[in-house]
Amino acid sequence: MRYAPYVATFGEYADAAVLAGLAADAEEAGWDGFFIWDHMAMWWDRASPVVDSWVALAAIAGATSTIRIGALVTPVPRRRPWKLARETVSIDRLSGGRLVFGAGLGANRHEFEELGEVTGMGERAAMLDEGLEVLTRLWSGETVHHEGRHYRVDGARFLPIPVQQPRIPVWVAVSWPNPGPMERALGWDGAVVMGAEDGPLSTSPEAVGEIREAAGGRPFDLAVANGNPEWDVDRDAAEVERYAGAGLTWWLEVVDPWRFTDDIDRPWPREAMRDRILAGPPRFH
Repeated sequence: MRYAPYVATFGEYADAAVLAGLAADAEEAGWDGFFIWDHMAMWWDRASPVVDSWVALAAIAGATSTIRIGALVTPVPRRRPWKLARETVSIDRLSGGRLVFGAGLGANRHEFEELGEVTGMGERAAMLDEGLEVLTRLWSGETVHHEGRHYRVDGARFLPIPVQQPRIPVWVAVSWPNPGPMERALGWDGAVVMGAEDGPLSTSPEAVGEIREAAGGRPFDLAVANGNPEWDVDRDAAEVERYAGAGLTWWLEVVDPWRFTDDIDRPWPREAMRDRILAGPPRFH
């Protein structure tokens, strides 16, 4: 089992320098990774400050040296895959090969409806699949010819290539037991379970076991975001052990304001949020 804070990127955390500082804290405290959100706007308040996640990841890469980093997850349908290829390779090389690429459809409809992006889920699913194909081919450093429904590449060759070979790990967002996203994820390197049928961030150890069984015996990362409102090292370690036994490989510890306050319109309890990171991961023995 590996452990990473899963950190908000809006409001008082809409600052690449602040996130880089928290990532350095996480590395010092013994976490294995540091992952952030990827949004253009917040669903309840479109005027809320939001940091560009890829600029933030560049700052995070420069502030750390050992931990895995990435955005979970990037909605590929609202991105041009060639621009994404340049960004991901740049971050992978800047970090010395520590990037994980999280990919999904995007759940915040405002980021699509209000910015003139494709809104239909079926169309976005097709864009995700084709976008990942184009992205990974551009990572190869070979000349790419692609004529698809949504994207066209006519002889482009992108250098340099990523540090990580055969590619940067790709984790795909899934909900359980929705079969479509899970089938897509099984074609890549891992799954980020964004929620289950009974609500977000509520995937049980039993559901994790079912997902692990669906993945079979091959190497496959499985990440779930969790976070008790009131942290307790013994209780959380016992909970983590249950997930590890079910086959979870990454415990993502939620660090967002809702976990620490009932009123995010007031100043955030940033010291309490940072203290949770400084306390280190809820490892079990």
